[in-house]
Amino acid sequence: MACCCSHSRVVSSIITFVLLLCSVDPFSKKDWYDVKAPSMFAVRNVGKTLVTRTQGTKIASEGLKGRVFEVSLADLQKNEEDAYRKMRLRVEDVQGRNCLTNFWGMDFTTDKLRSMVRKWQTLIEAHVDVKTSDGFTLRMFCIAFTKKRQGQIKRTAYAQSSQIRTIRRKMVEIMAREASSCDLKDLVAKFIPEAIGKDIEKACQGIYPLQNTAIRKVKVLKAPKFDLTKLMEVHGDYTEEMPAKVERPAEIPGGEAATAEA
Repeated sequence: MACCCSHSRVVSSIITFVLLLCSVDPFSKKDWYDVKAPSMFAVRNVGKTLVTRTQGTKIASEGLKGRVFEVSLADLQKNEEDAYRKMRLRVEDVQGRNCLTNFWGMDFTTDKLRSMVRKWQTLIEAHVDVKTSDGFTLRMFCIAFTKKRQGQIKRTAYAQSSQIRTIRRKMVEIMAREASSCDLKDLVAKFIPEAIGKDIEKACQGIYPLQNTAIRKVKVLKAPKFDLTKLMEVHGDYTEEMPAKVERPAEIPGGEAATAEA
C-alpha cells in the first residue's frame, strides 16, 4: 500500500514538472502600445502600455480604453520646475498601436503641499463644481496662503474670518468664470502656467495679500459622450510622429549571380 502511494506521488510530481515545462510565457501573448498625450503638452509620447492580444471575443483595444495614466508635468513639458504637479490622462480611443488620451485630472504631490504649509500665515481653500463649454463637469480645488503686507513689522499674517470668506467667494467666482467660458483643452492650457492662481492673487490683493495661490487639484466628475472628431482636434496630427513604413526592395532576377560576377 505504501509502495502504491509513493508511486502515485512520483507520477503526480512528474506530471506537474511536465506542465511547468509546457506552460507558455504570458508575455508572449501580449502586445505593446504607445500612449499619446494631447497636443496641449510639449511631449506627446508618454510611454508604453501592455495588453493581452485579441483572442476570440476579447478585443485588445477594449481592454485599453478607460486606462488612466498618472504622469508628471515635468516629463510632459520638459521643465523640472513643474515636477510637483501630476497629470492624469485617460485612454479614449485606440488607433493602430497608439492609445489616444485626454485630460482626466490633476493633483499636487504630497511633499509640495507639505512644504507650502508654514507657521504665522492663514491657509485658505475653496472648491467648486463647474461645467466647461464642451460638456465636461469638473471639481476644482484652490489653495492660497496669506503673506505680510509691504513694510509690515508684525511677525504674523493672519486674515480675519470675514476676509477669508470674501477671498473664498472670489476664488469660487474666478474658477467658475474661467472654466465655464472655455473648453477642456483651453482650460488645461490655463492650468499649466497657473494663470488662474495669478488672477486670484491679483483680485484678492485689496482684501489681503496672497502667495502660493494655485489650483491644487482637478477631478473630472462627468464626461460627455465620446466624440472621435473632438478627440482628434485635441490630438491634432499625431500621425507625423509615427515611424515611416520602409518598403522592401524588389528582388532582381539573377541579382545574386551578377553580384558574384562583380
